[in-house]
Amino acid sequence: MGNLLKVLTREIENYPHFFLDFENAQPTEGEREVWNQVNSVLQESENILGGLQSYKGAGQEIRDAIQNPSDHSLQERAWNSVCPLVIKLKTFYSFSLKLEEALQSLLESLTCPPLTPTQHLEREQALAKQFAEILHFTLRFDELKMRNPAIQNDFSYYRRTISRNRINNMNLDIESEVNNEMANRMSLFYAEATPMLKTLSNATTNFVTENKTLPLENTTDCLSTMASVCKVMLETPEYSSRFSSEDTLLFCMRVMVGVIILYDHVHPNGAFNKSSKIDMKGCIKVLKDQPADNVEGLLNALKFTTKHLNDENTPKNIRAMLQ
Repeated sequence: MGNLLKVLTREIENYPHFFLDFENAQPTEGEREVWNQVNSVLQESENILGGLQSYKGAGQEIRDAIQNPSDHSLQERAWNSVCPLVIKLKTFYSFSLKLEEALQSLLESLTCPPLTPTQHLEREQALAKQFAEILHFTLRFDELKMRNPAIQNDFSYYRRTISRNRINNMNLDIESEVNNEMANRMSLFYAEATPMLKTLSNATTNFVTENKTLPLENTTDCLSTMASVCKVMLETPEYSSRFSSEDTLLFCMRVMVGVIILYDHVHPNGAFNKSSKIDMKGCIKVLKDQPADNVEGLLNALKFTTKHLNDENTPKNIRAMLQ
């Protein structure tokens, strides 16, 4: 596989380690169909992040309307400010559904017999890179969403106003875009602290549930192998020095955290258990060796979005590392 994949000379039992080229992997003919499908989704991701980054909210307009309930012009101003924002929020939510479908296509490709997950990652570099790009996007999206309380405030105001207008038998054009069922689904999505990660966790769990003939290990081994790949790439200067950009280091850290969280949601015993195929102590240490500003959000993601961290059988030293 040339420079695309290198098996490291040192191997730890149960942890196959690879150097995976997240910067240059290109699809082979066998990967092309799935790669094209996923690529069409990923091409939208930067616009979605840009839209979220520039999301300012209608806080002032909403406050003015609430404080002056009888001032019709202020009510109208707040409503006209909120409606385009709700359309934008619908775009973000709709993208999460596309991302869910893309992730399931990748899981299907990277776990199907007769190849082992490790062999898939070795032979299907470009799909592994796309899997990584989905996780990278997801953690970036959720970091931005957590820092923006305006999203939930705007949407709550929208729903209250819609309900009040229904009582008054007012028909509003926006309901053709965001009907009651869509608003309910969006409400559940934005109520999550990390909505995109929740979407991916559910998608991975559903993939395992729906593919009853596929051994669970095929999925969990794919995730644990990717976590191990990222850990070794980050902690080994010989490999991290090959990255052409420092951004690739942060990319690698986000991917490692993303696959750990998915593994923790899908594996019955989670990622923190002693029997886990992920070296959690090593992964956390790698993060803590980075500048604090780069990893605070990632350490918080491990603390607050995993499922098994606070289980009784999580080793105390692991829990202490995340305090």
